[in-house]
Amino acid sequence: MSESLVVPTMAEMLAEGKQPEVLFWVGCAGSFDDRAKKITKAFVRILNRTNVSFAVLGTEESCTGDPAKRAGNEFLFQMQAMMNIEVLNAYEAKKIVTACPHCFNTLKNEYPELGGKYEVIHHTEFLKSLIDDGRLTVEGGQFKGKKITFHDPCYLGRANKVYEAPRDLIQKLDVELVEMKRSKANGLCCGAGGAQMFKDAEPGNKEVNVLRTEDALEVKPDIIAAGCPFCNTMLTDGIKHAHKEGEVKVMDVAELIANAQDL
Repeated sequence: MSESLVVPTMAEMLAEGKQPEVLFWVGCAGSFDDRAKKITKAFVRILNRTNVSFAVLGTEESCTGDPAKRAGNEFLFQMQAMMNIEVLNAYEAKKIVTACPHCFNTLKNEYPELGGKYEVIHHTEFLKSLIDDGRLTVEGGQFKGKKITFHDPCYLGRANKVYEAPRDLIQKLDVELVEMKRSKANGLCCGAGGAQMFKDAEPGNKEVNVLRTEDALEVKPDIIAAGCPFCNTMLTDGIKHAHKEGEVKVMDVAELIANAQDL
């Protein structure tokens, strides 16, 4: 697996007088978290392979403000949002793709009223569009016949009603897609939403992520597929808690596609 990734910045594109097809919003997790960086790289490998013209903001990208807003600091959220909107509008960004449902939800639903109006799509929707347009072909590869269950991220599923795109992608891999008892509109949070990722647990007898991982393990999957870096972390911790590290993997949908294609 080569790591010679081509990742142009918007500033470099502008210097060449070009406007990319999409702006890839990496997000804090995808930029700084070691596990989430692998998801970012997998997605970029697919973009490179399919010759999608894209660019990132690089150091000009700041947190969307989602954790601040969810934790109740509206003032900080608006400051972060306004800074990002200024940068995005300066580059005349039109279409944004991101692998983080928190960034997706915030950019899509909360930036417009502050002057940031963009077409925002989740990376699973974008990958599906590449397949639909014939730019990307996917075969089962190493995942053929594996049993995979998909965990719906709250901000992708319940908040934005995106249920089918990730499932369509997983089914393209010739796998057995099994649903947890709580899925789609009835999905259960991984436990990291609302900035819970960054604070200590509250009193109770079971962590939410452990409960959610139990939902997944009930259907005896080989792989739990996720579409969110936070869900990925929480479910991975849940797998460790259940001592199933050697048996069950947690992977992002982009990683499944990239690995199936040996990108």
